[in-house]
Amino acid sequence: MAVNHYFARTGETTYAPTLHCEGAWSPEDYHFASLAGLVVHVAERSRPEGDTKKLARVSYDILGRLPLKEATVLVGTIRPGRKIELVQVTVQLEGRSAIIARIWYLEAWDTAEVADPLGQTFPLPEDCVDQRFSEVWGGGYIRQLTGRRVTGLPAGEFFTWFTSPNRLVDADERIPLAEYFSRIDTANGVTAKHSPEEWAFPNVDLTVHIYRHPEGEWTGLEATNAWGPEGTGVTSSILHDLDGPLGRAEQMQALGRL
Repeated sequence: MAVNHYFARTGETTYAPTLHCEGAWSPEDYHFASLAGLVVHVAERSRPEGDTKKLARVSYDILGRLPLKEATVLVGTIRPGRKIELVQVTVQLEGRSAIIARIWYLEAWDTAEVADPLGQTFPLPEDCVDQRFSEVWGGGYIRQLTGRRVTGLPAGEFFTWFTSPNRLVDADERIPLAEYFSRIDTANGVTAKHSPEEWAFPNVDLTVHIYRHPEGEWTGLEATNAWGPEGTGVTSSILHDLDGPLGRAEQMQALGRL
C-alpha cells in the first residue's frame, strides 16, 4: 500500500519517519524540509483553544547530522504574553537535540486597510514547466514532490512552485501552514549553481518571516543564491502562494568540495 504521509505518530511527542523524509544528501538522513514542517505542525497543534495570535516568524538552527530515526518533538514557551509570545520547539534524534526552533506568535487583528496589495506576477503552476529535481537529487523527499519551474528569468534568479500529495502526520488533521513550511527548505537546491556531486552546500539554519499566512497547496520560491570566498553561502527567497508574496526566507550554507 502506498505511503501518503511523512511521519507516523508513535506517541504523544514521538514521530517515525517514512521514505518521504529521506534526505537529498543521504537516504540515511532526513531532508530537513520534512522536519521543518513537523516543527510547525506540532507547534500549531499545541496552541490553546481560542488563542488569536498567529505565527509570524520561525528560526531553525540545525545542530548536526539528522539521522533518519524516530523524532521526539517538545514544545515550550520562552516568553508568554497575551499579544506577543515566543515559543521554542526542540527536535531530538537518538537522544540528542538536533534542531532548535523559535517561533514568534503575534496578535492577529484587521489591518487590511494598510496592507500592501501585492498580487502574483509570476506564472501560475499550470503555466510552468515540470521541475524534475529527482534527475539531480536523490532521496524519497525529493521524489515525492511535484515541482513547476518558471523559465526565462535573468541569470541567477529562480522561481519554482512546489506541492506534495502527502500529509505530514498520518493520525493528525492536515495543517496547511505546516505543509507550506515543509517545502521552503527546497530553495537551497533550487538555486544550486554547481553540481551536488562536486560540491556540498547544506544549510545550517533556516529563518522564515511571514506577514500573511499562505492559501492553497502550492509553495512558491522566488530565490537567489550567493557563494562567498571563505566557505559560506546564502540562499535568499521571497515566499509566494498563488495570490502573491507573503514573506521571506534565508538559509546559511556551509560550502565544501567533494
